[in-house]
Amino acid sequence: MPKLTDYVKMAADEYVREYGSTELDARWVAEFFQDSGVQEAYPRQDLVAFAEMVQKELNNEDERANKKAAFHLDKMIRRIKFPPKP
Repeated sequence: MPKLTDYVKMAADEYVREYGSTELDARWVAEFFQDSGVQEAYPRQDLVAFAEMVQKELNNEDERANKKAAFHLDKMIRRIKFPPKP
Protein backbone atom coordinates (compact mmCIF):
# COMPACT_ATOMS: atom_id res chain seq x y z
CA MET A 1 0.00 0.00 0.00
CA PRO A 2 1.44 3.42 -0.96
CA LYS A 3 2.15 5.93 1.78
CA LEU A 4 -0.02 9.00 2.09
CA THR A 5 2.90 11.17 0.98
CA ASP A 6 3.14 9.08 -2.20
CA TYR A 7 -0.51 9.84 -2.94
CA VAL A 8 0.13 13.54 -2.28
CA LYS A 9 3.06 13.61 -4.71
CA MET A 10 1.11 11.65 -7.33
CA ALA A 11 -1.79 14.09 -7.03
CA ALA A 12 0.48 17.14 -7.32
CA ASP A 13 2.35 15.73 -10.33
CA GLU A 14 -0.85 14.68 -12.11
CA TYR A 15 -2.50 18.04 -11.44
CA VAL A 16 0.41 20.00 -12.87
CA ARG A 17 0.51 17.74 -15.93
CA GLU A 18 -3.23 18.16 -16.55
CA TYR A 19 -3.70 21.84 -15.73
CA GLY A 20 -0.24 23.39 -15.67
CA SER A 21 -1.26 25.37 -12.61
CA THR A 22 -0.28 25.40 -8.96
CA GLU A 23 -3.69 26.57 -7.71
CA LEU A 24 -5.51 23.38 -6.78
CA ASP A 25 -9.12 22.93 -7.90
CA ALA A 26 -11.35 21.54 -5.14
CA ARG A 27 -13.41 19.33 -7.46
CA TRP A 28 -10.32 17.84 -9.03
CA VAL A 29 -8.73 16.93 -5.69
CA ALA A 30 -12.02 15.43 -4.47
CA GLU A 31 -12.18 13.22 -7.57
CA PHE A 32 -8.55 12.18 -7.15
CA PHE A 33 -9.14 11.45 -3.45
CA GLN A 34 -11.98 9.10 -4.31
CA ASP A 35 -10.80 7.60 -7.61
CA SER A 36 -7.14 6.98 -6.79
CA GLY A 37 -7.85 4.89 -3.72
CA VAL A 38 -6.79 7.33 -1.01
CA GLN A 39 -10.20 7.08 0.60
CA GLU A 40 -10.03 3.26 0.73
CA ALA A 41 -6.40 3.10 1.82
CA TYR A 42 -6.79 5.80 4.48
CA PRO A 43 -10.45 5.83 5.56
CA ARG A 44 -9.77 8.22 8.45
CA GLN A 45 -8.04 10.76 6.21
CA ASP A 46 -9.89 14.05 5.86
CA LEU A 47 -10.34 15.36 2.31
CA VAL A 48 -9.65 18.95 3.35
CA ALA A 49 -6.39 17.97 5.07
CA PHE A 50 -5.39 15.95 2.00
CA ALA A 51 -6.12 18.92 -0.27
CA GLU A 52 -3.98 21.16 1.96
CA MET A 53 -1.10 18.67 1.71
CA VAL A 54 -1.41 18.56 -2.09
CA GLN A 55 -1.50 22.38 -2.27
CA LYS A 56 1.60 22.56 -0.09
CA GLU A 57 3.38 20.08 -2.37
CA LEU A 58 2.34 22.14 -5.42
CA ASN A 59 3.76 25.27 -3.79
CA ASN A 60 7.00 23.47 -2.93
CA GLU A 61 7.39 22.15 -6.48
CA ASP A 62 6.72 25.61 -7.89
CA GLU A 63 9.32 27.14 -5.58
CA ARG A 64 11.90 24.49 -6.54
CA ALA A 65 11.21 25.03 -10.25
CA ASN A 66 11.62 28.80 -9.88
CA LYS A 67 14.91 28.41 -8.03
CA LYS A 68 16.17 25.96 -10.64
CA ALA A 69 15.19 28.29 -13.49
CA ALA A 70 16.88 31.24 -11.79
CA PHE A 71 20.02 29.17 -11.26
CA HIS A 72 20.17 28.15 -14.93
CA LEU A 73 19.52 31.70 -16.13
CA ASP A 74 22.27 33.00 -13.89
CA LYS A 75 24.60 30.30 -15.18
CA MET A 76 23.80 31.22 -18.80
CA ILE A 77 24.30 34.93 -18.17
CA ARG A 78 27.71 34.32 -16.62
CA ARG A 79 28.82 32.45 -19.76
CA ILE A 80 28.08 35.41 -22.04
CA LYS A 81 31.28 37.16 -22.97
CA PHE A 82 30.84 40.88 -23.37
CA PRO A 83 33.20 42.82 -25.66
CA PRO A 84 35.78 44.95 -23.88
CA LYS A 85 34.93 48.59 -23.37
CA PRO A 86 36.97 51.05 -25.45
